[in-house]
Amino acid sequence: MHFEVLRTQARTGESWAALADRHLPEPGPALAVDLSGDPLVFRTDPSQRLSVRPMTAGDLADVTRWTNEPHVAQWWDENRSADQVAAYYGPALAGEDPTRLWIWEVNGRSVGFGQDYRISDHPEYALLSSKPDAVGIDYAIGEPAFAGRGLGTSLIWVFLRDIVWPAYAGVTEFFAAPDHRNAASLRLLDKLGFTRGLWFDEPGSDGKVDTVIGCSLDVAQVMGLNLSTAEVTEE
Repeated sequence: MHFEVLRTQARTGESWAALADRHLPEPGPALAVDLSGDPLVFRTDPSQRLSVRPMTAGDLADVTRWTNEPHVAQWWDENRSADQVAAYYGPALAGEDPTRLWIWEVNGRSVGFGQDYRISDHPEYALLSSKPDAVGIDYAIGEPAFAGRGLGTSLIWVFLRDIVWPAYAGVTEFFAAPDHRNAASLRLLDKLGFTRGLWFDEPGSDGKVDTVIGCSLDVAQVMGLNLSTAEVTEE
């Protein structure tokens, strides 16, 4: 079921996520459909279970297959063989890199993957993006049957709301930088409430340079400012 809320309906200091939860027409959760305009459009679907779990070494075969699917491979210039995928994601899986890796599921079926990280942990990218204080995300819906169906918006919304947002106390900006030709990814971010900003060139290890568009999400406005995490609570 789709439902709409006006931005002006938000109470003082209320995030769009909280606004949607307050206007749920049926048991939630509220899933983003299109937050690029006004009214904001959300949906509910009790029959569809969207979830995110940590990536393991056992998922690398799927990740390799997904990165070689034509709709992903056109934006994936490198790290697509099984050995390359294992070498690329291995350090994070082993805890040697602070990047967090995830698998996205629809009704228990693995359909894609994502990652989140403090951009300040990657100094070269922090310099390129001019966003050292932001939290970066990358994502891909790998299963062809689940791509191009509008699920990406809801999956990344769940990823941001349930996985990324709780983990970073005080972070005010989420950041992603798709290729400037990747209209589908850019539109997806638009629908999540991201705004487009700086274009910059991102060099790859193969010598190729991709021109990307930095897209930023105002965390306080869309999700609400997170002032605490599990780590803070435990202290």
